[in-house]
Amino acid sequence: MKPWLTIIGIGEDGELSVEARAALAHADLVVGGERHLGLVATTAERRIWPSPMLPLVDEIVAGPRDRKLVVLASGDPMLHGVGATFAARLDPADYRVIPQVSAFSLACARLGWPQAAVTLVSAVGRPLDLMRPAVQPGRRLVIYGAVAAEVAGLLTSMGYGDSGLTLLEHLGGPAEARQDGIARHWTHPTGDLAVVAVTCLADTGTRPLSTLAGLPDEAFDSDGQMTKREVRAATLARLVPLPGQLLWDVGAGTGTIGIEWSRADPSCLAIAIERRADRVERIANNARMLGVPSLQVIEGELPGALDGLPAPDAIFIGGGIGTERLVELCWTALKPGGRLVANVVTIGGEASLAHWHQKLGGDLTRISVARARAVGGMLGWKSLAPVTQWAVVKP
Repeated sequence: MKPWLTIIGIGEDGELSVEARAALAHADLVVGGERHLGLVATTAERRIWPSPMLPLVDEIVAGPRDRKLVVLASGDPMLHGVGATFAARLDPADYRVIPQVSAFSLACARLGWPQAAVTLVSAVGRPLDLMRPAVQPGRRLVIYGAVAAEVAGLLTSMGYGDSGLTLLEHLGGPAEARQDGIARHWTHPTGDLAVVAVTCLADTGTRPLSTLAGLPDEAFDSDGQMTKREVRAATLARLVPLPGQLLWDVGAGTGTIGIEWSRADPSCLAIAIERRADRVERIANNARMLGVPSLQVIEGELPGALDGLPAPDAIFIGGGIGTERLVELCWTALKPGGRLVANVVTIGGEASLAHWHQKLGGDLTRISVARARAVGGMLGWKSLAPVTQWAVVKP
């Protein structure tokens, strides 16, 4: 079966390959942005992408496949482009992609940055807060779909105001332009078709945040109901965050576990379930400030709040372990090979974990942490409440 859909990347100069021109010559329908459609010559029917564009994508996917369809996109359609959107909905036999050099490649070429050492962040139709986990000392970023002044403001608020910024507009075309500056002093306006490149430089006194588990407790706004740093690191090690997998953070409190799971990889997904409205709001704010605004937060009582949720690859139970049928429902919902971890600090909670450990197996661990604190003019150890942890993998 020959592909019925061709996705063509177009550069700023509008130049097309022989293959792309042949596809346009035989097309029955061409879909693209107004600028893209203005760059091509075709006798086919034309349609401009609506906003939002997903309804038309779904219409194309569900529509007839007895005619030749061409979709136009900027640069490389498979790099945070419409090609990736179609790829998630179609079989590879249904379409072919004719890419152009991406804005990412051109930006790296202009700056002399090896692509493998640069992090690409797409803020196209997405919150700019997504760049937060990538902001680390010495890291180079290329950001799609962002206003340079907003990037500069966010960097400055994070303690990276000394970072270098480069605004690259109309890459690869006759109107290509470049502006350089420092985040805290940025004054250049952002025009059309621009990418922002950043060389991250931490201000003196800024405390960098890693994407590894164990953020400082102070990184979270909390009412005290949170999994502490040392226990959190041990818990995430047992949950094993993996790309593309989903976590349920049950009884989320401050949201620390779900947030750190999500920061492990941009494709990690998490749902936080919390019964208190004030904590739900706090979780959402913490998620935004720590660069994972897509964290889903559900307000509701357990176990009813779990009804209808997608099957998870891992579950953390940080509260409500004694709730009737909670563990049973979580175990049933968990995918084969999934990890379930529960932490408790009460004797009643330990009794529940002992029961489930006997029934389902796994490991029981007692985690004791003591921190040095001032005692008079000297230091002494102040112990945190011991945590009993049950970790089990579903066959």
